[in-house]
Amino acid sequence: MQSVYSVSQINTYIKNMFTQDFMLSRISVSGEISNCKYHTSGHIYFSLKDETGAIACVMFAGQRKGLAFSMKDGHKVVVSGSVNVYERDGRYQVYAKEIKLEGTGLLYERFIKLKDELEEMGMFAGEYKKPIPKYIKRLGIVTAATGAAIRDIENISNRRNPFVQLVLYPAFVQGEYAAASIVKGIETLDRMDMDIIIVGRGGGSIEDLWAFNEEEVARAIFHAKTPVISAVGHETDTTIADYVADLRAPTPSAAAELAVYDISEFLKRLAYYRERMVSILEGKVSIYQCKLEQYRSKLNMLSPENQIREKRQQLLDMENKIEQLIQGIIRDRRHQLDKYIERLKGLSPLAKLNQGFSYVTNNAGQAVTSVEQIKRQDILQIQVRDGNITAEIADIKKVERGEEEA
Repeated sequence: MQSVYSVSQINTYIKNMFTQDFMLSRISVSGEISNCKYHTSGHIYFSLKDETGAIACVMFAGQRKGLAFSMKDGHKVVVSGSVNVYERDGRYQVYAKEIKLEGTGLLYERFIKLKDELEEMGMFAGEYKKPIPKYIKRLGIVTAATGAAIRDIENISNRRNPFVQLVLYPAFVQGEYAAASIVKGIETLDRMDMDIIIVGRGGGSIEDLWAFNEEEVARAIFHAKTPVISAVGHETDTTIADYVADLRAPTPSAAAELAVYDISEFLKRLAYYRERMVSILEGKVSIYQCKLEQYRSKLNMLSPENQIREKRQQLLDMENKIEQLIQGIIRDRRHQLDKYIERLKGLSPLAKLNQGFSYVTNNAGQAVTSVEQIKRQDILQIQVRDGNITAEIADIKKVERGEEEA
């Protein structure tokens, strides 16, 4: 009777066959990546294919530590690991332990490895970056003497500031001797008291730019006392030199613009500051002139001469006031005197004499007001309006008059 096996038994049997095969337990497979997926668990699922076939692959999260690049569809790689069966689905796949890029990919892998090593050493740290001076007099350039990079730097530098001196170290920027040539150029210009050094070249493939990924070039840039601007390739090209340099420019033209300050902009700003300074000074002068006039007016008011003049005027005013008061008093007193004179005139004996009365005195000069004061034959003096009369008393007759008559 023919034996019948379950699916699980068949899958287990095949798995055991794969496990017992020494070659399949340690195998390296080359091919092109396709259907690459990074799972949230950390595992990477992908396929390897060539012109005629494909094979499923998986790299578990625990094996990813040695992966030096980010896998993408189209990468040509060499996957090292084992081939085994996934019993549940009954299909075999490669369990990757190590993945390396082929050809150009090997260079990229070297780039990533050196980048990680230098970064771990701290050569990319911001605290070691030297500040780029804003105004420079001497610009050192390490690049090819006949390339487009030097022409671009020269044109832009002359346009922005023709007074900046350009010093070129003609270096090899590609090939076997490029790294040593670039290092020598950096060290030479660093001893020549440059303000800034530009190290760069035009764009190219990773092989063309590889000299700028060499460790010796990175260390030369890091140890230079002069600030270094890297200007390697186009904006999408990044090298080790870009990471270690004090400033990275996407192109040599951009490096020249970063290194050489635009003198026309400086002159415009200088003119603006001059106009602003003049305006501020004129405003200050105007304010101080107004204050000076105020102080002058105040000084004039407080000066001894002005005070004497003011006091003198006050004294004259007081004199006029006193004189007016005295004149008023004199007028009042004169008026009262006139009233008294009129009153005295009414009481004056002379006035009575003018009215027909007379004034009689005896020889002793006493006024005679009664007949009892005299006797016969006494001599009397009688004063009338226009003279005196001497008379002798011949007879005396006493008359009684009432009080009204008296």
